[in-house]
Amino acid sequence: CKKGKLGQAYVMFEEMQKRGIQVDNMTLASLIYGLLTKARVREAYKIMEGVEKPDASVYHGLIKGLLRLRRASEATQVFREMIKRGCEPTMHTYIMLLQGHLGKRGRKGSDPLVNFDTIFVGGLVKAGKSLEATKYVERVMNRGLEVPRFDYNRFLHYYSNEEGVVMFEEVAKKLREVGLFDLADILARYGEKMTTRERRRNRAIEP
Repeated sequence: CKKGKLGQAYVMFEEMQKRGIQVDNMTLASLIYGLLTKARVREAYKIMEGVEKPDASVYHGLIKGLLRLRRASEATQVFREMIKRGCEPTMHTYIMLLQGHLGKRGRKGSDPLVNFDTIFVGGLVKAGKSLEATKYVERVMNRGLEVPRFDYNRFLHYYSNEEGVVMFEEVAKKLREVGLFDLADILARYGEKMTTRERRRNRAIEP
């Protein structure tokens, strides 16, 4: 797949299936993503349906491929299915989905409701973090008109705590109010995950 010989890889995969040979998940993930890069969506889903125990790599192959095809809503549905089947999303899952919905610069067009800067600042204010919101706005203004690539990784790490979940809840609520349910579900789920992790960490520290 990586060498661009997708046709050969798919034929080999079908032959292995006929002979009852097990294919590992990393190979399946590469094949699924490869098919989606060629817009062979039906075949990619067919392989996915046949995976007995899909792990994060398989789901990531499908999500990444769908996002490449600009099918962010469909990719989010895969994310929901991933959670439903007991496969915990990683930081990479969340970053991929946020970039798919909002772009690498954190916004899609000039609409403030689909602009991560606006969503983020609004969430900070509602979570009682007005000072942080002011500082963030000042940094954005100082950068001038050129909007840099939004650092989703840093953003998610910064709010990976109990305080962060309040902000994520407020942001998710605001997104649902304007009909952006996919984005709301992604951020709400991340907030829930981080709160649970923080509580476990605190219990471990307590004497």
